[in-house]
Amino acid sequence: MAEVVEVLVPGGKATAGPPLGPALGPLGINVKAVVDEINQKTGDFNGMQVPVRVEVDEKKHFTISVGVPPTTALIKKEAGIEKGAATPGSQVAGDIPLEAAIKIAKMKMNDMLSYDLKSAVKEVIGTCVSLGITVNKQKPKDVIASINKGEFDSLLRV
Repeated sequence: MAEVVEVLVPGGKATAGPPLGPALGPLGINVKAVVDEINQKTGDFNGMQVPVRVEVDEKKHFTISVGVPPTTALIKKEAGIEKGAATPGSQVAGDIPLEAAIKIAKMKMNDMLSYDLKSAVKEVIGTCVSLGITVNKQKPKDVIASINKGEFDSLLRV
């Protein structure tokens, strides 16, 4: 039966130390080879925590699957900030274009509760509210209202 290890690692900067090393060591596989492959696969997510799943079979062969970082991490990367506003609603931490929210929604679509792109984009923009990030220099709730009116339907077609 295959052993499975699921961890969050820094994109492109995983090490043989915790949390990976202690989880993989007892499985008898080459930890350095696993770490090198994880770093190669997560390099695009530099600076973000990335969910990684390592499956090891009876013959000590491993398979690595990389998830998509949390929505908040993707939004902060697009906005070019390290953390959200201390008091969202009265403080603005950054701004992202609507196109960035659409790109994030497409990346996260499989992990979301939304059935269509329009709803997924509204979910992403809703996360901007809690981070204190504006969208197209407007309050996120105003952008959601515009989406509901159909003002961005041309951008939200899959």
